[in-house]
Parts: sequence; structure tokens; C-alpha cells
Amino acid sequence: MLFVGEVGLRVSLFITCYNDTLFPETGKAVVRVLERLGHTVEFPAGQTCCGQMHYNTGYQAEAMPLLSRFVEQFRQAEAVVVPSSSCVAMMRDHYPKMAASIGDKGLIEDVEALLPKVFEFSEFLTKRLGLEDVGAYYPHRVTYHASCHGLRNLGLGDGPVRLLKAVRGIDLVELQGLEQCCGFGGTFAVKNADVSGAMLADKTAAVLSTKAEACTACDNSCLMHIQGALHRQKTGVRTLHLAEILAGDEGVGR
Repeated sequence: MLFVGEVGLRVSLFITCYNDTLFPETGKAVVRVLERLGHTVEFPAGQTCCGQMHYNTGYQAEAMPLLSRFVEQFRQAEAVVVPSSSCVAMMRDHYPKMAASIGDKGLIEDVEALLPKVFEFSEFLTKRLGLEDVGAYYPHRVTYHASCHGLRNLGLGDGPVRLLKAVRGIDLVELQGLEQCCGFGGTFAVKNADVSGAMLADKTAAVLSTKAEACTACDNSCLMHIQGALHRQKTGVRTLHLAEILAGDEGVGR
């Protein structure tokens, strides 16, 4: 079944090292959604990491080869879809200045040409394809957490919520304090554990107050942090990436 919007694109999936290592179901879900919408999905086998972990932790020199590798792998892509707001934010905020610091004119031009074709998953659906209803079915009570990079860096706005509202069977409940950070922030959760834990406690309390069966977001890093607290409290509430909800259909048991 095809839905309103552009079809027949050749989409390259950048799964991110985080998802590839810990949350492979997210990548599979992205593929199911895009193929349902009539697009061809490619997976460049040589892809690795965007360099965010290195760059944000002070190992900026070590991040430079990862920029070049990303460009090499995706230079010919028609569109690049990334199921992670933080990775896309890393590319948009830092790749141009990284390329400039290397001083390679060809790399600078490649980055300038490639970045407009790179999209966070929900952003690709709503802003590139102009879609809200992707034919999803998920008959559960759900709440949505807006990650900091998606909310502040990418300006996703209510795009993910509009996608969720169009899901058949869903009972979508607004999360209080939606704009508040969950406390993960990569190594922030390790270096500032007490502060991170307090922020997480507020976020999980908000999730539990919705009586939702599941909490979703555009970033598995946030969801892993939230899931840890929900699991330790034996709440029974699950977390899953937005793509996994949008991949649901009435022919799949839920």
C-alpha cells in the first residue's frame, strides 16, 4: 500500500553505531516503513560511526577520519535517513567546521553537498515526504518523549507527535514536561551521575503518570536511559523507538 507523498526514492540508511550494536530492531523497523511507502532502501556496508562520541568527549582529532568515511560511504546517496537526532545534529553542527579544519577543499564541497540530503527518520517522513499517516497500527497506550537534540538542534517540533496521532489503534497520552531533558546526555550521565539521576527520576515519574504501556522517542539513547529506571522499578512499561511503532501493521501481532 502506498500513501500520499513522493515515492520511488533510493534511500540510504545510516543505522548509527549505537543502534547497530544495541538496538538492531530499530533499523529493521525503518526499512519496513520506508519499503511500505514505496522506497528502495540501501545499506552501505562500510559505514561505522558519525564521530559524535569522540568529538563530544574531547577526542576531536580521532573524529576526523570518521567524517571522511561517512562522506565516502554516502556521497552518491539520493537521501540519507538516520534514526537518531543526536547523530544528525552532530553532522549539521560540526561536520562543516571539521571539514574546514582539515582544509581539504574537496571534502568541504562534499560535506556541503551531502548534508542537505541527510534527515532524521521522522523528519524525513514529515518534511521531506510531507507525510503524517504512514499506514501504521499500534493498539496500545503510548507517551512520547522529545529528545534534546531533536527538540532543540533539529527543530523537529510536533512532527513525531503528528506521525503518532495518525497511527490506528493508538491511545497517545501527552507527557508532562515534554521539553525537559531525561538526563542522559551521553557521558553526562556518567560524569554527573547525581544530577542525571535526579533528572531521570522526574522523567520517569512523568512517564508513569500517563499510565502508558510504552514510551517512545526518536533516540534510543534517551530510551535506554529511561528504560533502565523503569526496569529497576519493575514498572512493566516498555520503551521503543518511534520507527518500531510506525512499522506496526494489522497483520503483525502486537
